[in-house]
Amino acid sequence: MGIDHHGRTQRLDWADVTLREWDCTVLWSDPADPDQGIVLDRSAFYPGGGGQPPDHGVLIWQGVQTRIVGTRKGDDLYLLPAPGDPVPPVGTTVTGAIDDDRRSSLMRTHSGLHVLCGTVFRDFNVLVTGSNMEPGEARMDFNLPEIPPGFKQSLEDAVNAEIAADRKIVVRMLSREEANATPDLVRTQFKAPPELPEVRVVDIVGLDVQADGGTHVASTGQIGRVTVTKVESKGRQNRRVRIKLSS
Repeated sequence: MGIDHHGRTQRLDWADVTLREWDCTVLWSDPADPDQGIVLDRSAFYPGGGGQPPDHGVLIWQGVQTRIVGTRKGDDLYLLPAPGDPVPPVGTTVTGAIDDDRRSSLMRTHSGLHVLCGTVFRDFNVLVTGSNMEPGEARMDFNLPEIPPGFKQSLEDAVNAEIAADRKIVVRMLSREEANATPDLVRTQFKAPPELPEVRVVDIVGLDVQADGGTHVASTGQIGRVTVTKVESKGRQNRRVRIKLSS
């Protein structure tokens, strides 16, 4: 399969991050063992990764609704139904629908983290050591030995200035050769670009370019205001920055 597939499933979430509803067919399931999950031929459910949690939503089929509450990755993408919900059998045509509030909030949050990362890298030349996000709030850790005076407020102001600049956010594919030749493509300490023929990158034009598989808004102006809620020390050289987005 190509770069737009995971196993047998076509990744519609990469083709169009605005897609919220689509028709598809069940390729694999076990109604007797729902915990094994459901494999679709086409899916816009983001399966999780890079700190971004998986999408939630529903599958609608034959007048029945199956809630999707997570994804298990293997050779295929296995959508996980809510406990007790019915599972459509193999061959069933279903309509998938994403929880729009959750996905849209996670897109804004993920893009906000990239603005945070790009701003810290530009101003302090330090790498990320970890991150995590939930809808509307997130944290990112940096290998920053010292916290400069006024860091919390000055960082918040700098991040919001980049958001107000309404920079375009462009997703594109780089060949392996281009990825290897692009400096600082991975801003995470201890990681290298994935060993794939092509590498998906997210470019906040003029600020930040990173290898990334997540979903993002189209420009920084769509993120909304970011508040730096806390800066914590996590070890001698690790600083944790917590952010929250205005609704």
